[in-house]
Amino acid sequence: MNDLPRIQALRCFITVAREGTVSRAANQLNLTQPAVSLQLKGLEESTGLLLFNRTPGGFTLTEAGAALLPLAHKAISATSDFRAMADSLKESIRGSLRVGTILDPEFIRLGPFVRSLATSLKKTEVFLRWGMSDDVLALIGKGDLDVGYYVDATPPESLSFPTLSERLIEDGKYQLAPLMSYEYRILAPAEWSDKVMGKDWPDLIGLPWLATPPHSAHRRLLDNIFRPMGSLPKRVAYTDQEEAMIDFVESGICLSLARDTIIDRITRKRNFVIADKVTVTCDLSFACLTSRRHEPVISHAFSEMRAVWDLKPANAAPTPVVASRSRKSARR
Repeated sequence: MNDLPRIQALRCFITVAREGTVSRAANQLNLTQPAVSLQLKGLEESTGLLLFNRTPGGFTLTEAGAALLPLAHKAISATSDFRAMADSLKESIRGSLRVGTILDPEFIRLGPFVRSLATSLKKTEVFLRWGMSDDVLALIGKGDLDVGYYVDATPPESLSFPTLSERLIEDGKYQLAPLMSYEYRILAPAEWSDKVMGKDWPDLIGLPWLATPPHSAHRRLLDNIFRPMGSLPKRVAYTDQEEAMIDFVESGICLSLARDTIIDRITRKRNFVIADKVTVTCDLSFACLTSRRHEPVISHAFSEMRAVWDLKPANAAPTPVVASRSRKSARR
């Protein structure tokens, strides 16, 4: 035998053995009689065996044909099982989504998003991976995540003309769907009121600041503000927890960014002041690779995310942003 017989030849072999004639087999297989005869001839040549006795009354199996018939059935069945398993795996892959998360789940509406995916008709299985904003984007770029949340400075044009249209960053590599804009405020120890009230960014660069991880949005946002001034602020403490940032400020040693939503949650009087002249306006966005934006599972995720945030689909094409993560991000 030169090589394994083709599935079509095995189907013709099985059908002729069952029907007894080439004409009836051809009718069952929706093939022409010459096509069936050619398949049988090729199968006999490849095996080197006579599989049928040709008689005026039809075709009957030879001893070799009868011995091979059960194996032909098994081969066809195995092929069907192979295809069914492949389709199942394909569906499983299509129905799973790797999501990079940041900040606190309530703020990014993570629970409603996961629930909407799990209960939709497509029943997407979600795998979550928490990280810093820049880490999430990098993992999307490497293919380790499909989508993720991302924080960056609101583009200057959106400050004047607010828009929720999807936009491109990193020379078009990533596509962002803005979900909401929010403010970062600058907190200072209460006794530093005269150092921060009425002061602008150049006045604040010389003060000690709280450090956050290198790949955090906090670090990137502040560096993008201060770097064009020729230096970066001195950092005297470190934390990767937003709630702990306020504790460091209250200790009297440094300044820190704080989300307006976190400040709003504080009901009792705290030992800090909020700088009144500077803020940082940011977008919380949902991100993916631009090249994958229209893959079914990712497109479905973006649709569900818009529904969770009660956003209407943007009709405009994504807006390219020339300077992405290096863009200055302060609003005065």
